[in-house]
Amino acid sequence: MNGERAPVPLVPDPDAVVEKALTDYGNHVNEAMARLYRFMGFTTLEWQARGAVITDIYGRDFIDCGSYGVIFHGHSHPRIVAAVREQLDRMAMHGRTLPHKLVADLGRKLAEIAPGDLQYCFFCNSGTEAVEAALKLARAYTRKPGFIATYGAFHGKTFGSLSVSGRELYREPFYPLLPGVKHVPYGDADAIAAAIDEDTAAVILEPIQGEGGVIVPPDDYLPRVRQICDERGVLLILDEVQTGMGRTGRWWACEHWGVVPDIMTTAKALGGGIMPIGAAVAKAPIFSVFNENPYIHSSTFGGNQLAAAAAIAAIDTIREEGLLEQAAAKGEYLMDRLRELQARYPEVLKEVRGKGLLIGLELTKDGHAGVLIAELLERRVIVIHSLNNNRVIRLSPPAVITPEQMDYVLDALAAGLEQAAAVDSQID
Repeated sequence: MNGERAPVPLVPDPDAVVEKALTDYGNHVNEAMARLYRFMGFTTLEWQARGAVITDIYGRDFIDCGSYGVIFHGHSHPRIVAAVREQLDRMAMHGRTLPHKLVADLGRKLAEIAPGDLQYCFFCNSGTEAVEAALKLARAYTRKPGFIATYGAFHGKTFGSLSVSGRELYREPFYPLLPGVKHVPYGDADAIAAAIDEDTAAVILEPIQGEGGVIVPPDDYLPRVRQICDERGVLLILDEVQTGMGRTGRWWACEHWGVVPDIMTTAKALGGGIMPIGAAVAKAPIFSVFNENPYIHSSTFGGNQLAAAAAIAAIDTIREEGLLEQAAAKGEYLMDRLRELQARYPEVLKEVRGKGLLIGLELTKDGHAGVLIAELLERRVIVIHSLNNNRVIRLSPPAVITPEQMDYVLDALAAGLEQAAAVDSQID
């Protein structure tokens, strides 16, 4: 990890800095999260990062296979950092009255890589804001109030996005949510067809459910949903916030099935791991309601110069450094090796699934995820659990992860699975 060198703390008295930060976190940010950090042994602070490695305040290196899909280009990619720094020196924030060149450049570049004839972009700051824009656009265009979404879906936690998300744990405290939303099982096109009625504006789906546990649908699912929407006069919104910008080895996950949505959302990796930015991208006829009145839906910070500079550099970097091809090849290598681990530890690891560098490990018991995440952290590997599926942990490393780093992660996973199996045998 650190090669032959011993970790060197990056600040004087790191213990005091960590304790002060966790205390302040508990007193002023979120008490429950502070308790969880302590309980899980996360008593350190991330301090700097490059490529696939996060270095903590003590100088210890962690291979980052988490970051919720944001870090596709690697941490602090020099090309993207340079683009943002150059813009920062020129003008950090737009004045909102005059146009600026970067947002126009970004709109053109995003339309170039978007599937099919998606043409117009609304820029915002996050994935949930992009989903909010997509929902409003669908309602305004169709003049219908209803949406069909799926169980296990995750589209964000603002009110509209939460309304079409699919886990009651996050929805119930905020009822009533957006009316007219129906949820159906993911992967079942017939259920979508049956749920459509005269009030349905759109169907909203993730091409691959991320927080639901990296659920890859049957190959005929998205094409059938596209056909059903066309036949019934209903829009199709695809949420590519986590799956897009190369994560699955294509620009967009929907390309694996040759499906073009009417509206698509993106965020996370769009900012190159440097700046927060989201976008809703739509076909020209549908976007016409926003074109008619550009102030009907707007965002003060959406498409600002720094975020646009980062996103432009992120797109150019993927193109010019072959990150799509790297994600596809490295994902295939990881999947093959992980399936070998599945065969070795079937009592712990039930299934390996995913595409590219979005990989889900479904465990056989609820308690395994916590054990495995803690074991991996001890071995300096960061992974994340799935919010809507307690038995699934996700691997979403950057495309720049090296072969040596992948093998280290696989060895750590093997050790963690062996430890989970040993805990099980002691309990039994």
